[in-house]
Amino acid sequence: MLDQTDYRLLAALQKNAHLTAQELGERLHLSPSQAGRRRQRLEADGYIESYTARLDPLKLGLNVQGFVQVHLVSHGPEQSRSFAQLLATRAEIVSAWTMTGDADYLLRVYCEDLPSLNRLIHDVLLSHPAVSRVHSQIVMDQLKRDGPLPT
Repeated sequence: MLDQTDYRLLAALQKNAHLTAQELGERLHLSPSQAGRRRQRLEADGYIESYTARLDPLKLGLNVQGFVQVHLVSHGPEQSRSFAQLLATRAEIVSAWTMTGDADYLLRVYCEDLPSLNRLIHDVLLSHPAVSRVHSQIVMDQLKRDGPLPT
């Protein structure tokens, strides 16, 4: 069971994962050792999965962000497994979801430019035997960055 202090700790870490036990303690009105133990417990219990850095895609030359809906030819376990293996090999596919509705998968992709996105769609995705069609949408502007989970 999480208490309100745990939720406040999780919210603080989602905004800044670099907070020290001292800084967390000050924000939560706890001693640094109490804040540190709470963090360790939340990590051990799996509430905190990992710590990562958020990078600026434009500074890395990733000028095109897109969402790609993928429709499979059939829905057998082998096709799904084969497609999932393909997704794991492609760095430009940064997240993938299985979906209800018309499309089977939704992919979030970052590419250097439109020709790179075109190659990903035509040479990689559409050439996979399990894929029947794709529908891509290019992000014009991101109005809200990926935010923290509600706590």
